[in-house]
Amino acid sequence: MRSNRTCATPLAGEGEYALVGHKWFLSAPMSDAWLVLAQAPGGLSCFLMPRRLPDGARNAFRLMRLKDKLGDWANASSEVEFCGAWARRIGAEGRGVATIIEMVMLTRLDCMLGAAAEMRMALAQALHHARHRRAFGRRLVEQPLMANVLADLALESEASTALAMRVARAVDAAARDPAEAAFARVATALGKFWLCRRAAGFVNEAQECLGGAGYVEESMLPRLYRQAPLNSIWEGSGNVQCLDVLRALAREPQSRQVLLHELEQARGHDAAYDAAFDALPPTGEGEVVAEAMARRMAASLAILLQAATLLRAGSPVAAAFIAARLAAPMPPAYGMLDASVAFSDILERAVPSR
Repeated sequence: MRSNRTCATPLAGEGEYALVGHKWFLSAPMSDAWLVLAQAPGGLSCFLMPRRLPDGARNAFRLMRLKDKLGDWANASSEVEFCGAWARRIGAEGRGVATIIEMVMLTRLDCMLGAAAEMRMALAQALHHARHRRAFGRRLVEQPLMANVLADLALESEASTALAMRVARAVDAAARDPAEAAFARVATALGKFWLCRRAAGFVNEAQECLGGAGYVEESMLPRLYRQAPLNSIWEGSGNVQCLDVLRALAREPQSRQVLLHELEQARGHDAAYDAAFDALPPTGEGEVVAEAMARRMAASLAILLQAATLLRAGSPVAAAFIAARLAAPMPPAYGMLDASVAFSDILERAVPSR
C-alpha cells in the first residue's frame, strides 16, 4: 500500500483534497462513497471520496471497467481513474494505513463470518440431500462412510462458527475493553487466515456428498464454490494474515498475553488439548518465529483457539473436534474420524432447526 502513486493535492477547504491517479481495484463501485489511500504532502493518507459532490454534481472519477471475476458477481469490482476527484481527509496526513486498518479489521471479521456462513450453508445442503437420498437400501446419512464425512464437516462448521462469534464479541467490546481489543487484534488475523482457507475445500466436500447434482447450477453449491475462495483473498490473503500474526506476537506484548490467556483458560478439560497447548512453539517476548514457518504457526494457533472456544462454551462436539484436529496429525481430507465417534449425535445437532 505504501507504494501507492495516487496523488492527493490540498485544496482551499480544511481537510479537502483533489485525487489524481489510477486504481486497478476499486471494490463496490455502486457505493455512495469510498475510503481511498493516496500520497498527500505529509505521506500516505486516508480519504473519504463521495460519488457526488456537496452540490450534487458527479465527482471527477471515471469507471474504466468492471472486473470479470471468478465469482461474487452480484458485488461488482472495478478499475477507475481519479481525475481531480474531491475527497476529505480522514485522520492525520501520513497515517493512512493506521487509519484505514480500522475498517480493514471489520472487513476481515466480515470475511470470517462469511466463510463460516458458507460452510454452514454447504453443510445444510449436504445434510438435506443425505437425509432424503436412498442408496443400497438405506438413506445416505445412515451409510457409515457418508456419516463420517458429514460428521467431520459438522465439526468444522461448528468450530468455525464458534471462533467467528468469539472474535466478533471481542471486536464489539474493543472500544471499552483493552484486553478484548488486544485479543481482537491477533485473533482476527488468525481467524481470517484459517476459516477462509478452509471454506473452499469444505464446500467442495459438500458437493461430493451430492455427487453430480452438486456440480449442477440447479443446486446452490456451484455458486457457493465460486464464492468460497473470495474471503481468503479479500483484505489480505493468507500470507498477509500470517505475517500480521507474527507482528502482533512480536511487537504487541498485550496481544500475545491475552491470546495465551484465552488458550490457557481452556486447560484442564481435555488431555489432548492440554498436550497440544504444551507443545506450542515459544511465543514469549523476544522469541522469533521464522517467516517461512508463519503459516504453520498460525494454523496451529487457530485450531487451538477453535478448540478452546468450543471447550469454554461447553460444546458437546468439543472432544470429537479435538480428537480429530489435535490428538494426532490432522488428516488430509474430511471423513477420517475414528469409527468410535458418535456420528448420529453430531449430525442430529447439525441439522438446521425447523
